[in-house]
Amino acid sequence: MKTSNPDRWVELTSQVISPQQLTDFVTTPRAGAVVLFLGTVREWTQARQTASLEYEAYTNMALRVMQDLVEETCQRWPILKAAVVHRLGYLGHCETSVAIAVSSPHRHDAFSAGQYLIDQLKVRVPIWKKEHWKDGTSEWIHPGHSTNDPEPGRESSKPTSSK
Repeated sequence: MKTSNPDRWVELTSQVISPQQLTDFVTTPRAGAVVLFLGTVREWTQARQTASLEYEAYTNMALRVMQDLVEETCQRWPILKAAVVHRLGYLGHCETSVAIAVSSPHRHDAFSAGQYLIDQLKVRVPIWKKEHWKDGTSEWIHPGHSTNDPEPGRESSKPTSSK
């Protein structure tokens, strides 16, 4: 779903995310910097081996919050174009779960805005992931509040369950 602003792209999808499409979307002659961030499925989370991930979202609210977050970011930094796409459903190792692309006249602003977008998305957007572990167990985790996340002060927002 692209917003009513032709310079913004916010989407939840069950399809493979194309980094090239996002890069093409945000590239403009006015920009001296294009930053692309890809969040991918890793095999290990600390000492636990991941078999796959599953993402679910409160879709309408997630899209609204993502749109608001993009607009907020574009007000804080001189971002020319921005795209935020998050994948839903089952994903295997190395698949892209989230992609963020921004363009700006200068690299510092593009890097700062991109980092802000991913950090805030993980905390504010109602998207949950279910870690399917190699040992056959699974656990629902809000991406910004993982009990396995090494960052302090974060906790799980959905109960632990087994397969």
